[in-house]
Amino acid sequence: MGSSTTISETIIVLTSILLASGFSAYATYMAGIVRSDMSQTLSETRRTVNLRVEVVYASIDKADNCFVVYVKNTGNLPITDFNLVDVYVGPYGSARLYTYSASASSSNPGYFNLTDVDRDGVWEPAETAEIRAYPEEGIPDASMYEVLVKPFKGIGSDYLFPPPP
Repeated sequence: MGSSTTISETIIVLTSILLASGFSAYATYMAGIVRSDMSQTLSETRRTVNLRVEVVYASIDKADNCFVVYVKNTGNLPITDFNLVDVYVGPYGSARLYTYSASASSSNPGYFNLTDVDRDGVWEPAETAEIRAYPEEGIPDASMYEVLVKPFKGIGSDYLFPPPP
C-alpha cells in the first residue's frame, strides 16, 4: 500500500508540473501577442500624429473657375501619394469631396490637383502646397465657403472663407 501511494503522489506531482509548464508557456505566448498589438497600435498612433496638414488660406480663382487652397504640411512625414488626401470644398454645409488627378483642370472638372512648392512631387514637412479643386458645374454661389483637407490616417484641417469681392 505504501508503494502505490508513492506512485500516485509521483504521478500527481508530475501532472501538476506538466500543467504548470503548459499554463506558463501559454501565458508567455499571450503576453507576447498583447505586447505586439500594443506596439502596433502605438506605431499607428505615432504615424497619425506625425502626419498632419494645416489649411492656411483659401479663395476662388474666377479666371480658372476653381477653388484655390494653400495647405502646409505641419507633420514630420512627407506625403508622396496624393491619392490618399481627401479634399472637401464648397458652400458652407454642403462641401463635396474631390479626388486627386494630376490632370485636373477646368476642362477636366470634378477633381483636384496638388502642386508642392519645389515641384518635386513630394510634399515635405514645413512645405506649403497649392491645391486647385475644379467643380463640375462652376463655382456655386454662397455667402461662405468651407474647405477640409484630410490625409489618410492623419490629422486634417478645415477653413472657412468668404467669396472674393
